[in-house]
Amino acid sequence: MRKVEDMYVNANTTIAELLLEYEKAGGFVAKKVAIAASILEEMFEKAEIRILSFPACIVATGTRGLIAHALRKKLFNMVITTCGTLDHDFARCYKSYYHGVFEADDAELSNKGVHRLGNIFIPCKNHGEIIEKKLQPMLEELYASGKRELASYELVWEIGKRVKKEGSIIYQAYKNKIPVIVPGITDGAFGTQLFMFMQKHRDFRIDVFKDEQLLAEKLFTSVKSGALIIGGGISKHHTIWWNQFKGGLEYAVYITTAPEWDGSLSGARTREAISWNKLKRKAKHITVEGDATVLLALVLGKFL
Repeated sequence: MRKVEDMYVNANTTIAELLLEYEKAGGFVAKKVAIAASILEEMFEKAEIRILSFPACIVATGTRGLIAHALRKKLFNMVITTCGTLDHDFARCYKSYYHGVFEADDAELSNKGVHRLGNIFIPCKNHGEIIEKKLQPMLEELYASGKRELASYELVWEIGKRVKKEGSIIYQAYKNKIPVIVPGITDGAFGTQLFMFMQKHRDFRIDVFKDEQLLAEKLFTSVKSGALIIGGGISKHHTIWWNQFKGGLEYAVYITTAPEWDGSLSGARTREAISWNKLKRKAKHITVEGDATVLLALVLGKFL
């Protein structure tokens, strides 16, 4: 039996020190946060494949900066995400998003040409319009250079190379040669622009099977792999699905707000993945319940 110890923090407490206080406190999510950081520390040291999986919504917030910095530091060497990540990261290279409120009048916002993403306000011209304006010339340049069949990660690198913004996720992915795999590449403004471009250039293709080939080359092996998985959906499933072919992840940290009882993948805890051989039986793993815009800074902060 280990005694619960009272936490002590002050204005000078570092993130690393705060995690130690969380760990000795015993409960509830605080201890899970400390365990998650400990698992990630070992993963960063020992796993050859280190995957960061996340949905697009957090890229509309300042959490984008944490992800970009994590890639700059090469904490992860693969990203699996959704098309909306490209939308928000690319748009924010050129235009701003703004603080809003959850309780806003959405009809009024629509009349004013403003999208609401949670408590973030996004002027329409700062999203779809700017993506079209900036992306189409880049696609024309790619096409003219003879690059007409690209994996999603190759497309991300090509676009990242052209945005040249240090705070951009896709720029850091290009700069550090970290593949960003987008299995649902058509599901967003970025994907729609690709479709529109293809109407003029019928031989232009995004070859998702090249993405799968890369995953096969990386994961049909005996390498150790780990993942920090935020939220759920296609990015989470693609991450754990491919790891089953090597017998499962050795390290896994989930951050989710979804409940387990509805049976969705988003709410499925790490232990469920063991039954599918997506996590090894002896894997180091934990599910941390809570909002990634709060928790990501805590579990990654001391490594950045």
